[in-house]
Amino acid sequence: MAYVHKVGDDINTDLIIASKNKRDTYDPKLMAVHLLEDLDPDFYSRVKVGDVIVAGNNFGCGSSREHAAHVIKAAGISAVIAKSFARIFYRNAINIGLPLIEVDTDSIEEGDEVKINLSEGKLENLTKDEIKKFNQLPKAISEIFKEGGLVNYLKKYGEFKNS
Repeated sequence: MAYVHKVGDDINTDLIIASKNKRDTYDPKLMAVHLLEDLDPDFYSRVKVGDVIVAGNNFGCGSSREHAAHVIKAAGISAVIAKSFARIFYRNAINIGLPLIEVDTDSIEEGDEVKINLSEGKLENLTKDEIKKFNQLPKAISEIFKEGGLVNYLKKYGEFKNS
């Protein structure tokens, strides 16, 4: 089970982690305390390991700042669920093994508890007894997630196996 933290549409990478917070460090674990703080100053203090972020359209838009995905993962967020993602953010998240799920999020609310089954393409809202189906990930992306990101995958296999 994962607790839902709901945000809106067009959450850009500067809202996820403002550039001012990268002056002193590039360590995602140290920067994680600033996750979404310009949107909600208390956001990080409410996050528990395994929680999820639920958004509307165009999550991760803006600059191609890869720190945004790293900081989300470092904060303990297990997945981001949104109606749509900016493509560069989507690619950055895959590279580090942060699952992104595209599904209609209108009925999911702050505080709901959800369960995600990536291999079956199923999102269960346990609070509302609702099941949403999403496109299952291609096998290659699932393998990257299993290894915790692209770098770990390449360390293990030595090359990308398009299976």
